[in-house]
Amino acid sequence: MKQNRNIHPDFLKYLKYKNQELIDLYMSLRDFILDIYPSSNELLYHTHALTSLYSVSEKMSDAFCMIPIYNNHLNIGFNKGTLLDDPNKLLNGTGKLIRHIPITNTSQFRQEEVKDLIEKAIALAIEDSTGNSLIKGTIISKIKQ
Repeated sequence: MKQNRNIHPDFLKYLKYKNQELIDLYMSLRDFILDIYPSSNELLYHTHALTSLYSVSEKMSDAFCMIPIYNNHLNIGFNKGTLLDDPNKLLNGTGKLIRHIPITNTSQFRQEEVKDLIEKAIALAIEDSTGNSLIKGTIISKIKQ
């Protein structure tokens, strides 16, 4: 089911400078995540990458995954990826917690193994959440103007 959540204007301001193929890939991955957990909050940042985080609250620390968009590629990142059971060895990275899956086409994330990882990440985020959020299913822009 496709979400009807519009892209926030702050995010769109930077997204429009990416190539159309990358924009389309981002939109498809975003819809995929929002279909799995429609009540997630979307936190938006523009630092070294244009990034949307998906959280069980309004806090970054409660995010279960993210989509960082670089100049020519994007990933689906998992904030606590090292804590996830990954029997198919999909996750990449060497950091203390964060792991990611490089995404170059929709077939790389439209598979049951990726959906399972997202669902495990959601369960872990809910379990580790620092509080009950009253905010559900909204967009929170942290992009400085």
